[in-house]
Amino acid sequence: MKHNFLLCGSVGLCLEVFWTGLHSLIRGEATMTGQTSLLMFPIYGCAALIKPVYQKISSLPAVLRGCIYTAGIYFAEFFSGSVLKHFGICPWDYSETPLQIKGIIRLDYAPLWFLTGLLFEKILTKSS
Repeated sequence: MKHNFLLCGSVGLCLEVFWTGLHSLIRGEATMTGQTSLLMFPIYGCAALIKPVYQKISSLPAVLRGCIYTAGIYFAEFFSGSVLKHFGICPWDYSETPLQIKGIIRLDYAPLWFLTGLLFEKILTKSS
């Protein structure tokens, strides 16, 4: 489980840097600077829980599994974001975006979390 936690934390940070770098490019920044926070490592590391969940739901269609992962990711994001916000150290703030809840989660990210959950599923089932 420790290996999977480290793997998910590392992959998550890389994905976030890629995603924020892509947003920089869309904003017209030729440097495509991506960024993250080290606080995100343990949050992404919790994606290691996808593997035991997958072992229980592997017979379900991928669409349903992706929906389950999306709900889990939203729960983890809302819980961790609420705790970090309470201490004034939440590295993200979606307050100024549409389809957000308490500035902590963005509902328009559902397709992204759906695909990310399935990606982590593949990474974790291949790494065993």
